[in-house]
Amino acid sequence: MLFVKINIYLCKYRNCFLYTFKMKKVFYFSLIVFSLMLTHSSCNSSAEKSTNPLCGESSAPFGAPEFSLYNTADFLPAFEQGIAQKKADIQKIIDNSEAPTYANTIDALELSGRLLDKVSSIFFTLNESDANDEMLQIENSVTPKLTELSGYIFMNDALFGRIRTLYDNRATLELSEEQMIVLENYYKEFVRGGALLDAEKKKELLDIDTKLGLAAIEFGSNLLADSKAFQLIITDEKELSGLPEAVRNAAREAAKEANVDGWLFTLDKPSCIPFLQYADNRELREKIYKAYYNRGDNDNKYNNKKIIRNILELRLQKARLLGFDTYADYKMDVKMAKTPDAATDLMNSIWTAAIKRASDEAKELQALIDSEKGGFKLAGWDWMYYTEKLRKSKYSLDENEIKPYFKLENVCDGAFDCATKLFGLGFVKRNDVPIYHDSVKVWQVLDADKKHLGIFYGDYFPRQSKRSGAWMTNFVNQVNLGGYNIRPMIVNVCNFTPASGDTPSLLNIDETLTLFHEFGHALHGLMTQVHYPSVSGTNVKHDFVELFSQINEHWAMEPEVLKSYARHYKTGEAIPDELIEKIKRASHFNSGFETTELVAAALLDMRMHRLTNYDDFDCDEFENELRAEIGLIPEIEYRYRTTNFSHIFNSGYAVGYYAYLWAEVLDADAFELFKERGIFDAATAKAFRHLLEMGGSEEPMEQYRKFRGADPNPQALLRRRGLID
Repeated sequence: MLFVKINIYLCKYRNCFLYTFKMKKVFYFSLIVFSLMLTHSSCNSSAEKSTNPLCGESSAPFGAPEFSLYNTADFLPAFEQGIAQKKADIQKIIDNSEAPTYANTIDALELSGRLLDKVSSIFFTLNESDANDEMLQIENSVTPKLTELSGYIFMNDALFGRIRTLYDNRATLELSEEQMIVLENYYKEFVRGGALLDAEKKKELLDIDTKLGLAAIEFGSNLLADSKAFQLIITDEKELSGLPEAVRNAAREAAKEANVDGWLFTLDKPSCIPFLQYADNRELREKIYKAYYNRGDNDNKYNNKKIIRNILELRLQKARLLGFDTYADYKMDVKMAKTPDAATDLMNSIWTAAIKRASDEAKELQALIDSEKGGFKLAGWDWMYYTEKLRKSKYSLDENEIKPYFKLENVCDGAFDCATKLFGLGFVKRNDVPIYHDSVKVWQVLDADKKHLGIFYGDYFPRQSKRSGAWMTNFVNQVNLGGYNIRPMIVNVCNFTPASGDTPSLLNIDETLTLFHEFGHALHGLMTQVHYPSVSGTNVKHDFVELFSQINEHWAMEPEVLKSYARHYKTGEAIPDELIEKIKRASHFNSGFETTELVAAALLDMRMHRLTNYDDFDCDEFENELRAEIGLIPEIEYRYRTTNFSHIFNSGYAVGYYAYLWAEVLDADAFELFKERGIFDAATAKAFRHLLEMGGSEEPMEQYRKFRGADPNPQALLRRRGLID
């Protein structure tokens, strides 16, 4: 297949990498990695087939990757072989003497480069979740090769000529809606990849893409290194005052693993968030808070400021080469929102209500500080700490009272059970499918008729070799074309609080919602039923994909659902009604803060990419100017500051962070229909299943209107967040 794309999704506001199109760092040139047919991939020579396991057929169940057979050194030669095979497949299409047809051009493109698809999907998934220094070096080595391949494909006049002939005559070809969309996508991708440029400008674009790919890798490497370099080591137990026993135990375990004395806290969310919530020591809260938000902005070799300016300048050059005024215009041209103004209008409409609520919340927290005779003004490192106190006093809701009911395995069962009730799916634990780390779990997913639907991997705990956050990706994507009918293999990667001693992994509400969110992405990938791989599963418009993850969160906290899975890990007792009521009453607590930091980051992303000159661009100045313009209060930081905004600088969310809000309009509006009819109403679930199954093969807003019977109502988002009644 032509495109190579890894979909890794950056989760909402929970620092989870739920990016709609997290186009892996090296694929800035718009390649799409599609992991097709592991069981049918092969190398050209029998010698390589026998010596490089990545090039051979898998003997594992379902053709799953055989991780134990792979050595890191196998990847680079496998990439080189895959690139050569891809070029050969493309050349066959070009050399075909017959007039272009859909079958000999588009179908052939969709099925080209199977080995590269396989190697890419395995390598980049592992590089995110179980990396080592050698893999990072391979990533740097393979980037120019993949960029050159991109140019070979997208700037090939002969290949584009065949596609253009089909596109110009599309009205006479009697195509299905899916085929028409695939053809239109190819035409647009080629144009956006430089097909209409002259030779000199094509060379310039290829050079820009190469530089962008390498700069993105450098940004991500710096951010990871700067994050991992920070350690808050506490040796005086008095400084642990306020921290729950489970948090202390986890910090003690972390210290042992790092071979240091005392208690170790890092910038990983399961470590730093509880510290900010519970630690009585204000100076230490300030230290870890500033370390988190200053990642990539320290006076060391990992500073990202120069890289950011370089990326922004290159992006603007690329946009102008392709006929757009700004990079924002270039990116928005293929989104549901269509224009930067449309996305900005949505953000502004939410901002007014959000900042008002956040300002009220700040006053309430300050009053609490004053009542305790704190003698200081509320700061960012105080927000979580006093919010937790206020939550307890207003709602008698203590997170440590809740967590024993949210054992990880039970939460997984709850997510699975919802999918069973809605869509009839079944989940069978498999111990015979290879895994890449001993903490990974695997399930076979069955449809209502007991037919195989796909394979689901769950990788839930932090480790040094894994980047922070949470995301969904594929080892194998779905296809039903050219005699192949391949079902997907989907991965959810998270960083939840691990087990400690005799205490199993217990999730807080935020982590529980993250699990349901990521599983919503997984369902989207698993349930797809299309023909063409480039539009299967999560290969949809950027601002549509989060509908399926965000709507899945709604079920997590429904009382009926909570009763089925939230059981005390010691007694097995179901969560009591009074605790459910507390959770419900507190569901909109702190919503001003949560919405404000999200919208602020989305505005930061959009405004930054609407600039027309970066000669004097300075990250700090730009952030401060925008903060003053929109009225972001000093007690709240952007969810991600520029130097650590990995969504937009080493992932696929540039000019796209608004997508969570755009999709939230859809998901909030859609779930209101479920609430009206019943959260497991069979007819509504059946209608929604079509949206899950269609991937990108149909026009999304048209199909959403068919499901809902009307346009989505933007007020639903404000109601969901409790910003209006």
